[in-house]
Amino acid sequence: MNDVITEVSTESWFSRIRGAFGGIVIGMVLFVVAFPALTWNEKRSIDRTRGLNEVAGQVVTVDGKNLDPAEEGKAVHFSALATTAAGVTDEIFGIAEPALKLRRSVEMYQWEEVKESKTEEKMGGSSSTTTTYKYRKEWKNGVNDSSGFKQPAGHDNPEQMLFPSQSMEALDITVGPYKLPDTLVEGIGGWEDFPAPALEALPEPVRAKAKVSESRLYFGENPSQPAVGDHRIRFQIVRPHDVSIVAQQMGATLGPVTTKTGQVALIEDGVHSAEAMFQMAHDENRFFTWLLRLAFFIVMGIGLSLLFRPLKVLASVFPLAGSLVGAGTGMIAFLLAAALSSATIAVAWVAFRPLIGIPLLIVTVVCFVLINQRIQRAKIA
Repeated sequence: MNDVITEVSTESWFSRIRGAFGGIVIGMVLFVVAFPALTWNEKRSIDRTRGLNEVAGQVVTVDGKNLDPAEEGKAVHFSALATTAAGVTDEIFGIAEPALKLRRSVEMYQWEEVKESKTEEKMGGSSSTTTTYKYRKEWKNGVNDSSGFKQPAGHDNPEQMLFPSQSMEALDITVGPYKLPDTLVEGIGGWEDFPAPALEALPEPVRAKAKVSESRLYFGENPSQPAVGDHRIRFQIVRPHDVSIVAQQMGATLGPVTTKTGQVALIEDGVHSAEAMFQMAHDENRFFTWLLRLAFFIVMGIGLSLLFRPLKVLASVFPLAGSLVGAGTGMIAFLLAAALSSATIAVAWVAFRPLIGIPLLIVTVVCFVLINQRIQRAKIA
């Protein structure tokens, strides 16, 4: 059985030209979509910031031990023990624990296909692509469908898992005098490994096939020499622990605080002041905002690169010329994307946060200057 397959394909210059011009449509879509996406992200960030500031100005810290009717409908902050009377159960494996959450992670040992391609341009504009398919065995969550492999024969994976991965939550989690709603339960963390149950504690249908290996359940002949189709299962739980909450008191439960720009409900593991919780929420909002800015900038850059790609292919009649044009248009595409992204972000912010919007406009001008200098140097060359 061959675990490495190599194939070589060629593409004519005319075929590459057709593909490059066809990519213009995709490039235009990506380029256009990036603008509303960036604008939406800035609006989302501003709304979140304003909502957090609005709630921070009205939140009341309570003791978290007794329900005070005087605080009904108000934004309250407190720290208390998150606990449960019913706990969680995994009936398949006979686990019952007084925990807040229980997670079963199931992995199967199976084949994985790794594809690597290298393209070389030829004189006259054609190209030759060498593609290598490598096959290796890995532990993976979920089924890796082997029917789509380049060479499925000899690399067959089972079509389904023995057991599904699953997360379970206690239905009666309380924090102090409040029953915690699902929206806040989702925010509870603190996962820790939970040892696999003893074989004698497993239900009979499972016990007959299971082994215990390194605090996990193992389904297969030899844990030290896994075979395709073997399974291993890891368990994790969240035990009762202190959490801190900012939310609206609604009778004996809690809900999000409605603001002018959205809703706010915060939960953090451990004991934290209201100020610390709002700071963490602002930090998270900034991180997410910059992450999306980067993502949409890359989308715009890829879109512009596709728009410029026909120039590279036209020049690739001479491979060196194609490489130079490709490098130049790629740099211009991402510089232009940086400038346009900065302009979009600045326009969205300048009306609300001039101290941020104005510097962004300056960055935009600098980017356009760099692009112009690049173009001028290219003309001189």
